[in-house]
Parts: sequence; C-alpha cells; structure tokens
Amino acid sequence: MFDKFYLNARKPEGLGGKLLLSRMNRFGHARLAEWGFDLLAKHAELSEMRAVMDVGCGGGANISRLLCNCPNAKVFGLDYSTVSVNKSLKHNKKAVKEGRCVVEQGDVTKLAFDDNKFDLITAFETIYFWKPIEVAFSEIFRTLAKGGRFFICNDAGGAEWIPGKRSKMLDMTVYDEESLRGLLGKTGFSNVKIYIETDGRICAIAEK
Repeated sequence: MFDKFYLNARKPEGLGGKLLLSRMNRFGHARLAEWGFDLLAKHAELSEMRAVMDVGCGGGANISRLLCNCPNAKVFGLDYSTVSVNKSLKHNKKAVKEGRCVVEQGDVTKLAFDDNKFDLITAFETIYFWKPIEVAFSEIFRTLAKGGRFFICNDAGGAEWIPGKRSKMLDMTVYDEESLRGLLGKTGFSNVKIYIETDGRICAIAEK
C-alpha cells in the first residue's frame, strides 16, 4: 500500500497524488528549495527576469517562490501530471488570475514553447524521471534565451547518497556531479557550477 502511494512521486495521480503534493508543498521539499534559491540568487539577477519556468512543478510551491523572487517575470509551470497541474493552479490562483502565472500540462522532451523564450528554467527533484534526458536537456537549451540559465536542484546525487528501495521502485536515474557536467556540456551549456552538500543534496547552474 505504501509503495503504491510513493509511486506518486514519479507521476501524481488520484487522491494519493493530491495528498503527496500537499505534503511536498508543506514539508518535503521546503529545505531543498530554500537552499537552492539561496544559491540561485548568487548567480542570477532574478529581479531582471522577464520569463521563467519551473519544469516538473508538482504542487506549485516553487512556482510561488519564483513569483516572489522574480517580481517582474511571467512565471510558467509545466508538469505531465494532470493532478500536479491542477494543484499548481490552485496553489497560485491569485497570480494566475492576475495573468502573472501560467501552468500547463506537457512533456519536457517536447516543449511547446518558442526558441529563446525563457531567462531561467528550474527543475527541482524531477530530472530523475526525464527520459531520454539528452532530448529533455536539448529542449531546455532551445527554449532558453542566450545567457539564460538552467537550474537543477536534487536531494539525491552527492557522494553520501545511497539508493534505497523506493528509488529503485520509482525507476529513478540519479545524476552525480560528473554525469551532470557531461550531460550539460554535451548539450551546449557553459559556465556550469555544481554545489554538493554532505547529506546528498546537489544543484547545478548552467548558462546558455
């Protein structure tokens, strides 16, 4: 029963998906997001952003953080789960109503956006599930503006991280520093900076 519930971490569905997203918004990813946004603010002028997107937006908490940290930007959210899209819309309903926020269902390997659209694209706890990841990274690169940044933030990937039963059940691919540098460089990204914490957290900031 619990294993079935945690499958929602990959693609939230039904009541279990709604419950997991609420839990993630309130507790699960808050510490990771705070750490990530602190690092991101040191490398990007967030107040100057005009268009930003959170891919794999889940329950919409990081969309809210982008709306706060990028006050002059239109913020987009993308997720392939209908439950996640609806939760993100509800979580950010005021910004949606004001026209500052758009949340859509879609596939990161087939982004329905123009070339060079975004100043920043973020991905929190989601690239584990992107397949084929090379295609997904190419789509991120295509839709970023020149000088735009791709920000990845994961709880798993540092040297101290040890895979468990749930990660295998979810068919997660965990990327360490070497693999991230290789994938980002192969895609065309430059100025790649990677930060790792001893508890396994890892983030990468790359520039187009």
